[in-house]
Amino acid sequence: MTTLPPLLTRSLANFVEGLAVAIPRLLSGVIFLALAYATVRIVLSLVRTSIGRLYVDDRELVGDLLVALVAIFLWFGVALTFLKILGMGDIAASLGTAVGFIALGVSYALSEMIEDTVAGVYLLRDPDFNPGYRVEAKGVTGTVAAIELRKTRIDTDTGDRVVMANREIEPRWTHDVPEAAAEDAPPSPVDAETAADVDESAGAE
Repeated sequence: MTTLPPLLTRSLANFVEGLAVAIPRLLSGVIFLALAYATVRIVLSLVRTSIGRLYVDDRELVGDLLVALVAIFLWFGVALTFLKILGMGDIAASLGTAVGFIALGVSYALSEMIEDTVAGVYLLRDPDFNPGYRVEAKGVTGTVAAIELRKTRIDTDTGDRVVMANREIEPRWTHDVPEAAAEDAPPSPVDAETAADVDESAGAE
């Protein structure tokens, strides 16, 4: 009967031992992925429903952006946890650090795009800046045609459509209220009180 060399025997023994350790971890990882997938789907569904009630119509872009950010955060956490379950904690830590540096570099390279997106979120939330409103920004006066996450489209009185970056509009813009609407608007409480005081003074004289 032929006997196996000691080196091959040790290799087979190490392989069997490693396989015996890896199989339970792999099964645990598969079970974790299944549970994590169901949990993430439920959480995203709840988040999408909650955000959908706050951001409707032309503000749906803001809701979609928030849902996407939550999804990225959740799936990244799932990936790191899965690696730790498989016994790759060091790889998970290195991956988290590497992703952090990559995200920092990407955010620096896309700083203007991120600035436009943040400004677009603020403009979409502003009740005085909506499609159909007349505004003045950066010397451009016209009617807001569309508000996007990165750009705003304004139709001028000459018939031209001007496309401006949101970061150029958000710091300073003016809501152009028509004169007729301003005249028909009810006086503020402060103005009413001032007018009453003037009338009382005139009556006393």
